Amino acid sequence: MKSLPDQARALLRRTRGRYRTRYRPPPTALRLIGGLLFLVVLGTLVLMLPIMGTTRRLALNEAVFTATSALSVTGLTIIVPVRDLTLAGQIVLLCLIQIGGVGFMVAAVVVFRLLGRRISLLDRVALSDSLGLLVPGAILELTRRVLMTVFAIEGCGAVLLWFNWRDALGNERAVFYAIFHAVSAFCNAGFDLFTGLPDYPNGIPKDNATLLIMGTLIFLGGLGIPVLSDLLTWPHHHRISLHTRITLVVVVTLLCVGGFGMFLAESRPEMFLTTEPWPRRLLITFFQSISARTAGFSGVNGIENLSAASQFLLIGLMFIGCAPASMGGGITTGTFAVLTLALWGYAQGLPTAQIGGRSIAIWMVRKAAAVLTISLLVVHTTTWLILMTHDTTMEMAFFEVISAFATCGLSLAFTDQLNWFGQLVIICVMFWGRLGALTIVIALARTQQRATQPVTYPEEQILIG
Repeated sequence: MKSLPDQARALLRRTRGRYRTRYRPPPTALRLIGGLLFLVVLGTLVLMLPIMGTTRRLALNEAVFTATSALSVTGLTIIVPVRDLTLAGQIVLLCLIQIGGVGFMVAAVVVFRLLGRRISLLDRVALSDSLGLLVPGAILELTRRVLMTVFAIEGCGAVLLWFNWRDALGNERAVFYAIFHAVSAFCNAGFDLFTGLPDYPNGIPKDNATLLIMGTLIFLGGLGIPVLSDLLTWPHHHRISLHTRITLVVVVTLLCVGGFGMFLAESRPEMFLTTEPWPRRLLITFFQSISARTAGFSGVNGIENLSAASQFLLIGLMFIGCAPASMGGGITTGTFAVLTLALWGYAQGLPTAQIGGRSIAIWMVRKAAAVLTISLLVVHTTTWLILMTHDTTMEMAFFEVISAFATCGLSLAFTDQLNWFGQLVIICVMFWGRLGALTIVIALARTQQRATQPVTYPEEQILIG
């Protein structure tokens, strides 16, 4: 007969076996959503501490809205950071922006490594999904390179901004302002510490050097981790992936269309920028074209002062957004490129979309179509909710929703007019904009892998067009 300890050990082994059989780890999409939600709650609690507010503690709605906007790198805000947050609060806001920019999973891997914990296979898969990697190889080494690249670019930008601002702000103050805005620009966050200062009532300085430095940071942050990794390894491998080539073409095309389009719109008689010399006007419109694709910094004194034609261009740029796995949002340039190639292939009578001697898989076109369809439903539904609960125009509500969905941060001076319900709607849209399209694509991929179709049904025609 077995002794009591032997019986206990046998029972423990059977229990562990049943647990391992029944336990299934949560899907990657849920892990990403849960991680961001946890950070939003944590950021909200920290921002509500008494030492974070200058004259008062932040209210619950203010803290939730600010934490979500920072972690989703949006930039929409119902507070004025330089006026309502202490230095400690501004540092917390900076940390939330940085975590939101590099991604929750990258931050989690760094913490695990500092604690000496082993990175599990599930964490590696989630990390590769969050970075937008098609083939997750050497993920920890890539994560290290990503962090080094991010900090190097932000550091160079901070040094240049410090040199440019030290005479106006003073050496010590310019150091923190340069670091904060370099991180905010590269992460495409849109938060600034100038709005609310008596000398800068219209936000960031609009001098040529500031626009050039911050525009470059925004552009690099919007390219995406895979593209930056490709460009960094190109001198050694002498090969650039198809994704990188397509992304660069689409990004440059959108930049030129937006920049020259706004330049023409604002060069008409009695427009807002007609008083500026044409080289300066061209710089402003190209900066605004870069910033509209999810950075949210304004190169003019009030986006609401631009013409309706320029605002319409901004809406289109915001909706498309940045590259996949970048610091920005929107439907992404990848979705836009795949759908455009699919349309061109259909017009040519090709069986599949083709480019550069390669074919785009049908399932990828379906994913892009799903992202576009769901994004349009989200934008139109939330715009309707805003219009039903606020006394505002359709243009202001639609612009605000698109800005939140694209994690951009531009506004027609409407954010501070939102009531509690409107703030909740915009919070959900910002959260969706940072993770929604990505998590839905992952969920669709998992469903496709698990689905089996033992029966093939006969085809039927449906009228289209």
